[in-house]
Amino acid sequence: MDFKIIVDSCCDLTKDLRERFNISTAPLSIDVGDRHFIDDENLDREGLLDAMRNSSDAPKTASPGPGPFLDLYRKYDNIFVVTLSKELSATYQNAMLAKKMILEEAEDKLIKVFNSFSATVGETMIAYKLGELIEAGFNRDEIIEKTEKYVEEMQTLFVLDSLDNLIKAGRMGKLKGKIASFFNIKPVLGATPDGTITLVDKARGSKRAIRKLIEKIGERGENLEEKVLGIAHCNALEKAEYIKGKAAEKYNFREIIIVETAGISTVYANEGGIVLAF
Repeated sequence: MDFKIIVDSCCDLTKDLRERFNISTAPLSIDVGDRHFIDDENLDREGLLDAMRNSSDAPKTASPGPGPFLDLYRKYDNIFVVTLSKELSATYQNAMLAKKMILEEAEDKLIKVFNSFSATVGETMIAYKLGELIEAGFNRDEIIEKTEKYVEEMQTLFVLDSLDNLIKAGRMGKLKGKIASFFNIKPVLGATPDGTITLVDKARGSKRAIRKLIEKIGERGENLEEKVLGIAHCNALEKAEYIKGKAAEKYNFREIIIVETAGISTVYANEGGIVLAF
């Protein structure tokens, strides 16, 4: 049976991963001031970062409506979909609405939509898991069961170099954010089981925050020798490589991969941001 993986554009992928697992993407969009960006392969990421630096307003993101999902669903018969946490975006709901609409046209299609309860490289790791299970020849029920278990156990952790977008978006009070910035306090953040964002720890300075981030892998991870560590970065390859090296020394991951943030993840992470999922 041939399977198709579809993701939204918050799933950060390398060209190799996209081609290896034949992944298609439904793009979100971003508005910064009077500039409009489509989060697809033609995105000007540096232009997006520049627009965010020069805007006093929070970037506004919009999920793909049911239309882009419908277009993709019509092309394939056995489909797995990975979306942003439904607590962070309407993308999951739109993917499910498109599923309902397409099944009225073709009842025999398989469409399974996975809420990642995460974002960025968390989605990447779920797509990676699906791809490996498909490559291994598992049937659809086995793939769904194993992927649901993976999603339930997956951990997402991140450290942001800039709190600007969190402050602009109202996720962190201006005074609290300014105090944190003044004292160079870096929060270590993570995803909750229901897919929202929580404070895991904090440290003074980026280097200490990154060390804490690496420590949290050991505190939160289980059976790491069976897992892949995904590291997403926003213009912070040196930092990502450092984390990869330290994680390889301390833990026995089966594999460690690094991806660059695309548009939506760049909005979340901002310049210098690092996101881990495993």
